[in-house]
Amino acid sequence: MSESIKKPLTYRDAGVDIQRGEELVARISGAAAATRRPGVMGGLGGFGGLFDLAQAGYQNPVLVSSTDGVGTKLLLAIELDRHDSIGLDLVAMCVNDIVVQGAEPLLFLDYFATGKLAVDTAETVIAGIASGCEEAGATLLGGETAEMPGMYPAGHYDLAGFCVGAVEKERLIDGSKVTAGDIVLGLASSGIHSNGYSLVRHILDTRQISLAEKHAHGTLGDILLTPTRIYVRPLLKTLKEHDLHALAHITGGGLTENIPRVIPSGLCAEIDLANWRLPEVFCWLRDQADLEQQELLRTFNCGIGMVVVAAAADAAAVTAALTAAGETVYEIGVIRHSDEAICFRGRLT
Repeated sequence: MSESIKKPLTYRDAGVDIQRGEELVARISGAAAATRRPGVMGGLGGFGGLFDLAQAGYQNPVLVSSTDGVGTKLLLAIELDRHDSIGLDLVAMCVNDIVVQGAEPLLFLDYFATGKLAVDTAETVIAGIASGCEEAGATLLGGETAEMPGMYPAGHYDLAGFCVGAVEKERLIDGSKVTAGDIVLGLASSGIHSNGYSLVRHILDTRQISLAEKHAHGTLGDILLTPTRIYVRPLLKTLKEHDLHALAHITGGGLTENIPRVIPSGLCAEIDLANWRLPEVFCWLRDQADLEQQELLRTFNCGIGMVVVAAAADAAAVTAALTAAGETVYEIGVIRHSDEAICFRGRLT
């Protein structure tokens, strides 16, 4: 074929439709605007998001940042064509990591990547992100939508999030105040949250279990897609009134790996597993896979999504404050002198 009659090629021919991306930005602008808070400068569309800490009321701030995804829970959302809450999961995984330092989440950015942009799906996902930002008090300051033909199977996409928060330097929580005799409190999770789903999916595949299977609280798919609880506002409110010694977000690694991250050397969090009941979804997973207790504890949150360490004299007041803020609180342990960092008594039931 001669050069003179070759058909001109376009970016759309390669699988990238810039117009679809522009349509998505137009659709999500209202949801993003609803998350605006003091400190935001400008709006969507710039090369970078601007935020003024002085306008947000900080005098001597320490910035706290976190980035995360939602893991293979995303594959269940895609399989079920249910995209309304996976964005909230994304926000929760980041902002819960921010608040454990005593910090207030200020701004959030998302990354949505796909082979071919389905505008309706992307809009639904980002609406969930905006909802999570509103719940956490953070602004959705910007993001990136990447259309990459050939990178993902048809109908698939990936998500990542990035959050920045701030705390006055003297209010930073780093676990250094934890001492023997402190009480360990557990805040109830809403379910599996967003960790352990590779094992969940392996159980479904190995045992040939349908997501349409009926349970007391809906289908199995409904239960597995229950969004991650956001603990930000109750914890920030409690921090204004009480001195919390440490906070731990129970994510990948479960109770076994996450609690020791905030326990100083020479001390141990002694956890009494009989002090709360294992929620039904974890009992189901345990029974389906014959999971040993050790495997449950180091893979899943087992019904405890956030851990709070407070002085024994303050524990009752902290419990009351968190309960009044809408949390379900259990006294799950005590801090002892030991080199183990964490130990468990009793059994999950």
